[in-house]
Amino acid sequence: MARVTSSYRCTECGWTSIKWVGRCAECQSWGTVVDAAEVTASGRGVAPIAVSADRAARPITEIEADSVAHWPSGIDEFDRVLGGGIVPGAAILLSGEPGVGKSTLLLEVASRAAKSGARVLYVTAEESASQVRLRAQRTGAMHSNLYLAAEVDLAVILGQIEQTNPQLVIVDSVQTVSSSLSDGMAGGPSQVREVASTLVRVSKNRNLPILLVGHVTKDGSIAGPRLLEHLVDVVCQFEGDRQTALRFVRAHKNRFGPTDEVGCFEMTGDGIAEVSDPSGLFMSRSGAPVSGTCITIAMEGRRALPVEIQALIVASSAPQPRRVVNGVDSSRVAMLLAVLERRAGIRLGDADVYVSTVGGIKITEPGADLAIALALASASREKSFPHTFAAVGEISLAGEIRPVASAKQRVSEARRLGFTQLVDAESGHLREALRRAFAASTSDRDRELDAAF
Repeated sequence: MARVTSSYRCTECGWTSIKWVGRCAECQSWGTVVDAAEVTASGRGVAPIAVSADRAARPITEIEADSVAHWPSGIDEFDRVLGGGIVPGAAILLSGEPGVGKSTLLLEVASRAAKSGARVLYVTAEESASQVRLRAQRTGAMHSNLYLAAEVDLAVILGQIEQTNPQLVIVDSVQTVSSSLSDGMAGGPSQVREVASTLVRVSKNRNLPILLVGHVTKDGSIAGPRLLEHLVDVVCQFEGDRQTALRFVRAHKNRFGPTDEVGCFEMTGDGIAEVSDPSGLFMSRSGAPVSGTCITIAMEGRRALPVEIQALIVASSAPQPRRVVNGVDSSRVAMLLAVLERRAGIRLGDADVYVSTVGGIKITEPGADLAIALALASASREKSFPHTFAAVGEISLAGEIRPVASAKQRVSEARRLGFTQLVDAESGHLREALRRAFAASTSDRDRELDAAF
């Protein structure tokens, strides 16, 4: 006889408990433990089932490989992230912070698809139809092939798909849609799992691409169970700062293309516009060279971008000098300050240090270490670098300059943009890099090398 026992299972890691708890003891996730009845049986277990001839396993060499045709969405930067376009039958999840522009981007995608002749169904579960219509009128996304439905019930949405028979479906958002077949309120783990699995199944059965909007938690991860990311084919993250108009779309998972591509967009008064060449967005427009600035070539996915690092050194009378950073990692800046003092003799322990990037871009890769160190040294010595100077390299605790990934692409991009003086891993050590950098100074006073180098 089968015995049914009541248990609770974590939707993130699968940990089980005999009673409900608010926090999983295995993965330490909050609100992921749900009721799940387990059936335990004794005896021989599950009996094997005869497999038909059409479902029999075959050698992999005899299986035909169907070519995956990408359907261009009309937005080149979005197609770059997706690997060439939208694949029929693909489920795509786009997540991002509130107000970053997810709905604006997908409304533009829907408009481009409708203008190309495809029938598009846009399901809004957070806004009313009139609100979406006002945004579409402002951004120029009005078209007769774009169908709009304001629904929160999954059954009604499936009925809209049957009645409209679209070539593209957009659901905004998956956390606000609920199903009567699952308990709990909309946005809960069970509801999100039921809604997402049903929409993905409809996508595969009808060969219909579906774009899903997902919320994020306070730490920036996608809200809901981790199963949501496993169900879909593509997971994209829409990043951006509300204080700036620049936006980035990154692919964290892509079954049809690479995951190291980045799409660049800019929020304007008329909607969202793609930026095909963002090389000049992260540099200042000052005429004369200024001390405390250095250009580095950073990699955003497969794209090399010049980024200006700015540093400011101010004498401090406080017992604990301030360390303020913006756009760079504070721990790496603290490490570089220690390396500069120990390996190059530049003492900044009694001064306030401010380090920032231009344009609101965030750099986390170690390839910007050399540019940060040179900007700090430039601000400390009041010596400026010319506009044709750039630096790329990782700095170790021993003061060595290590090579970085995609070095040839960075060098070629620097040459294309007019940076003829490049200091990289060939200098070998931080002292030699500082000597070469200050040898490239523009004024006669700056050309006089400091005795410390």
